[in-house]
Amino acid sequence: MRRVGGALIDAATELTGGNGDEPGANERFLLDCLRLMVSTPALRARHLDSQYALQQAIVDALGDDATDPDAAFRAQAATSACMAAMHTSLTRWAEDDGHTKLPDLITRALAASFGDDAVATYRKD
Repeated sequence: MRRVGGALIDAATELTGGNGDEPGANERFLLDCLRLMVSTPALRARHLDSQYALQQAIVDALGDDATDPDAAFRAQAATSACMAAMHTSLTRWAEDDGHTKLPDLITRALAASFGDDAVATYRKD
């Protein structure tokens, strides 16, 4: 969970690295795309399908003892929970018009799912 969650937080930080309080062009574009995805059922379904494929790719890339079915199941469950936290954060971020920092939302969603200790290393106090 820490590797996947940390990577999601890092990616969100990189994607939304606007200067100061004004969102950058990439951030505005991402917000517009997310709003369109949320409001269009076919795009929302496609997003969830892509998210499933990404989950499988992450689990395969982690390669944590793929011969152990129980370990593979745990990796799939943890990655799925991370992806759900990311999806929830993205949706909230779009609804909030980007006022809350996306990495903070992801951190909060991961903490709600896995506990504060699971994401303590990624929090910036």
